Amino acid sequence: MVLYGARTSLRRDARRNRAAIVEAAIEVLRGPGSTALMPEIARRAGVALATLYRHFPDRLALTTAVIGHQLHQLEEAAASTDRPSGFRSLLRTVLHWLIEMRSLIALAEGLEAGARRRYQHRMVTAFAKPLRLAQDRGYVRRDLVPGDLLLLFAMVQAVAGAGDDTATARAAADRSIELMLDGVFRGPEPSDTSADDARPLADRPVP
Repeated sequence: MVLYGARTSLRRDARRNRAAIVEAAIEVLRGPGSTALMPEIARRAGVALATLYRHFPDRLALTTAVIGHQLHQLEEAAASTDRPSGFRSLLRTVLHWLIEMRSLIALAEGLEAGARRRYQHRMVTAFAKPLRLAQDRGYVRRDLVPGDLLLLFAMVQAVAGAGDDTATARAAADRSIELMLDGVFRGPEPSDTSADDARPLADRPVP
């Protein structure tokens, strides 16, 4: 016999555990030279290792969940962009995220090619609206298309992954970001950037 509401409560607990595991994985992957150790992720999430493996049977399953979570946040942030300046802010945030989450990017290389292409498509598609707004106001080159962003992402990943020293990699990648953004944008950075635009994706509220 199942008491009224018991299954609903279990489902809520499972959802909370899953969310806690994904958030803990993001924390671990942000660490310098981190390797997404499952026991450490379980510890930070406050769950038993067996619970973690019930939700994510292996490291690639957890990698997929983390990427999906981050892409969802990007899509929500892009959809809420209503100013031309939002494109530059969003692009900068994603480029810095690629540096910060080098360990996740390395794990993503283990996914099958079709999955990687789908993730790239979601990322590029998310930029379509902010890019169009920026181009309509003349802040961004008219000949830039969303697919060109993959070139920027690849260049930053190459710079960030060139050495083992995280601080040096970030400094080099920051410099490359500024050079690339100067080539993409046509005039001075818009002055209507709000505090929300400057916040990292992971810290923005999701509607």
